[in-house]
Amino acid sequence: MSAEPSAVARSLADVAAEPGVSKPDPILVAADVRKTFGGLRAVDVEALEVQRGAITGLIGPNGAGKTTFFNVLTGFDRPDSGRWTFDGKPMSGMAAHKVARAGMVRTFQLTKALGRMSVLDNMKLAAVDQRGERFLASLVPPLWRPQEQEIEARAEGLLEYFNMIHMRDEFAATLSGGQRKLLEMARALMVEPTMVMLDEPMAGVNPALTQSLLGHVTGLRDEGMTVLFVEHDMDVVMGISDWVVCMAQGQIIAEGTPDAIAQNPEVIDAYLGRRRHHEEERS
Repeated sequence: MSAEPSAVARSLADVAAEPGVSKPDPILVAADVRKTFGGLRAVDVEALEVQRGAITGLIGPNGAGKTTFFNVLTGFDRPDSGRWTFDGKPMSGMAAHKVARAGMVRTFQLTKALGRMSVLDNMKLAAVDQRGERFLASLVPPLWRPQEQEIEARAEGLLEYFNMIHMRDEFAATLSGGQRKLLEMARALMVEPTMVMLDEPMAGVNPALTQSLLGHVTGLRDEGMTVLFVEHDMDVVMGISDWVVCMAQGQIIAEGTPDAIAQNPEVIDAYLGRRRHHEEERS
């Protein structure tokens, strides 16, 4: 990771550190997004814009609504209300597979690798619009075999990028937790997305693989991709994020650069509690 701020970080330097603030070039714009479970309002987001080409960290204490917000935006949960656009296109109510095909792809906190398939086959399965998936076309190999070869070459290229090419023929079930995280990130890129949403990509990953994962996340940004990720490790968030959004009790309570968020009293209160914060101020 470079100590110098990224170009997109510099473009955000003058953006006001306040919830719902407009961004210079947002790729995702959400408004009035709400989701309840029984009497609990899990998500209550009035406004959020995600800057194109940036790494945006989404933080908050346990139960803040971060994963539910991800689920709603990506079509895995149906909201009670709300609207959002991705790259200028309305996405509200769109099915999860259509969201992915539109270029907004997410990973999961608990990895979803198919354990009895090889690593390479897990990768190939993620490619969209495969001709061989159509019944009639599947009966005529010349119609799908060239595309199949292209997909396999792309999958191998991504496995090489993530330093997993030596695992290509291994069952996914044999991978370690960190390797499964790498596989899930690589598989998401098979869709050729515009934005990747990572749900706790570092959870359960040993320190050696954490550094590799961090390098890959910043590499995605450096190649022009937008990254929105949920993470609890503040060192990770502050180290790679261009912008940070903090949720608490379903609401966005703060936004800003990593430095601004680290000093924001609302964020400190959300994590430590008002009493402890005031005690520290008096000491």
